[in-house]
Amino acid sequence: MPEISRFYGIIIKMFFKPKEHEPAHIHAIYDEYVGVFDINTFEMTLGDLPEKAQRLVQEWLRANAKSLIDMWNTQQIHKLPPLE
Repeated sequence: MPEISRFYGIIIKMFFKPKEHEPAHIHAIYDEYVGVFDINTFEMTLGDLPEKAQRLVQEWLRANAKSLIDMWNTQQIHKLPPLE
């Protein structure tokens, strides 16, 4: 699963679409915690990521929503800037 960003100890990854299922989503890993986030709604749909990490991931998702949807649709995954 390619890493597309890293910030505040959180790693953001995305599977290539043919190997993954809808809805479009990313995986966020923070220590031993994992969260799956819907790219369209920014909500965590699965996982146990702590609240503070969830909010940081959601802020990052809002800032990168268009790029993430493009990556999901084109299957051309590239690095995105970290949350600052």
